[in-house]
Amino acid sequence: MRRTDVGPVARLTLSRPEKLNAINAAMLRDLRSELEEIATDDSVRCVVLAGAGRSFCAGKDLSDVRGGIDYDPHPDAAAIDMLEGLPQPTVGRIHGHCSTGGLELALACDLLVAAEDARIGDAHARYGIIPVWGMTVRLPERVGVAAAKRMIFTSAVVSGSEAAALGLVDQAVPATELDRAVDALTEAIASGSADTNRIVKLTLGSSPLRSARIGALEFERIRPFGVPRDRAERLAATIRQGERARD
Repeated sequence: MRRTDVGPVARLTLSRPEKLNAINAAMLRDLRSELEEIATDDSVRCVVLAGAGRSFCAGKDLSDVRGGIDYDPHPDAAAIDMLEGLPQPTVGRIHGHCSTGGLELALACDLLVAAEDARIGDAHARYGIIPVWGMTVRLPERVGVAAAKRMIFTSAVVSGSEAAALGLVDQAVPATELDRAVDALTEAIASGSADTNRIVKLTLGSSPLRSARIGALEFERIRPFGVPRDRAERLAATIRQGERARD
């Protein structure tokens, strides 16, 4: 994880480009540490989450999951909850692959800007993994229940342009214009009242439906990880392959 600040905008960059920024425990620890610091930094008015190299994030690094069904999702999900609950507005910069756990991470951002040729999707069903980082709550909030079911059931991959049409991302631009679009958005946010934005974000997240939403997220997390028998061997093989590649 790398942090760079430009004026009032803090930029957090996932930095495992050789793994397409696949998420491991160390990355999530770093993310939590950075978010804890940013949350109390009044000089930061907006936060950008980006990925180094060719992609935003290819998802959870399965080689980092030991024990399969014994995996406890709560510490990892807590980092994503911290991102969503950050007082400052957050912008996800999406390019290349944004898949599965990477999409769950992106969905915790307030706003998403994607390259038109980005590849965005959810592969939980393909590998036989139960979503435990908020996919079944945050994805339908963005695209509606029917579209969320289609994406999850079919492991469909959509382009950045298609994601914008679905409402999955807020804006899709040519890849060469991505940084310019993100900068324009963060500059507009940072030029406004930081206190207003913080209070509005807090208010929007404190509706009467919030308690039901928290319950829905917790209900998702108590689902067993990697349980479906029809994909158990594929999941195990994927984990073994990742471990061999890491060794």
